[in-house]
Amino acid sequence: MNDISNLIYELPKMKAGEELKSALEYIPHYDENIRMENDAMRLMELNELYNIYLPSEMSLEIYSKLYLAMLRSLQKKGTKLAIQQKNENFKAIQQSNYSGIIGGSDSFTIIGASGIGKSSAISRAISLITENRIIEVQNPYVKIIPCLISQCPFDCSAKGLLLEILRKVDELIGSKYYENALRARATTDMLIGNVSQVSLNHIGLLVVDEIQNICNNKSGNSLVAVLTQLINNSGISICMVGTPESSSFFEQAMQLARRSLGLHYSNMPYDNYFKEFCKTVFRFQYVKQRTELTDAVIEWLYEHSNGIISIVISLVHDAQEIAILNKKEILNIDTLNEAYKKRLNMLHDYLNPSIVINRQTSRHKKHKCLVEPCKIGILEADDKNSIVELAKIAKRQELDFLELLKERFSVTEVNV
Repeated sequence: MNDISNLIYELPKMKAGEELKSALEYIPHYDENIRMENDAMRLMELNELYNIYLPSEMSLEIYSKLYLAMLRSLQKKGTKLAIQQKNENFKAIQQSNYSGIIGGSDSFTIIGASGIGKSSAISRAISLITENRIIEVQNPYVKIIPCLISQCPFDCSAKGLLLEILRKVDELIGSKYYENALRARATTDMLIGNVSQVSLNHIGLLVVDEIQNICNNKSGNSLVAVLTQLINNSGISICMVGTPESSSFFEQAMQLARRSLGLHYSNMPYDNYFKEFCKTVFRFQYVKQRTELTDAVIEWLYEHSNGIISIVISLVHDAQEIAILNKKEILNIDTLNEAYKKRLNMLHDYLNPSIVINRQTSRHKKHKCLVEPCKIGILEADDKNSIVELAKIAKRQELDFLELLKERFSVTEVNV
């Protein structure tokens, strides 16, 4: 008979290294013969692209952080302090006067650009850690949710978030906390006590996604204060997930910054992982004419996605969809360009790579060349496209010097 003091042994063994990479990775089955099927079948199977998951360094770090945070929360359950905290929470529900006994700074953040795979990494890590099951303890009998994922309300309503936590707990373990809270018309103060008690009894780790909603809302500070109180009164770890704009909010004050220490990620660099990811995705071709992935196409994908994995998937998916529908039946630069212009036009202003690889596949702005032919001839003959002479021409004719430079040299732009 399992005991609550041995709760941590109910979790699967922590993985690391190649074993962890292999467990996190998911590559759907692909049959080469699908390319010969009818259009409808191929278009449906094309959606398998969205199921591809290759773990990166970010994935490994997120897995470790979530596992250890969950472990720390579960270790507190069943202790003497946890029992004392339960008694305090029960009194506080009546008096709205809370005091944290078991709490501490058990919150952290996972902050990264939209589309880089934060949510996918969290989902894969949690499914691996919890094996998608509820832990049942017999002595005393209680059901524990190792990890509960909720979402920050768009209006930053503290009451809305607390009720949503109760609703999800009911959904997973079959309780009636949400129904009882509605029937009692519980105030926010009462809900803090209720959710603290429920978290102490039934939740290991709480993940609050879309935390960037707090940035431009006057209720943002109140919501963070509620989460802080929840940590102090329940002892559970709380992970807040959001985009980089939430960093500026947490940096406003020391008490906020202390609660937001964690993992921060930017767009993916042009490295071996990105190349390997492109090679994996490119294997899933559903057009009739198969093409091989070249370095030029990988560079094009990086330049037009800004290193954002979800956009790479969208480009390859939409390019094939367009190629099937218009009967071109090939995945190449032309169909990728068509997908970029037609399907991703609303993202063009956001896709500004930190490094632009200047190759034949790079995007060039169309402009009228006003450089006098005779001057170019003199320049090439006398000084082999001297940068100084080119600068003089650009100044004299009021041209964009950088664009002229790109026409004659291999240029790499770096944002500083």
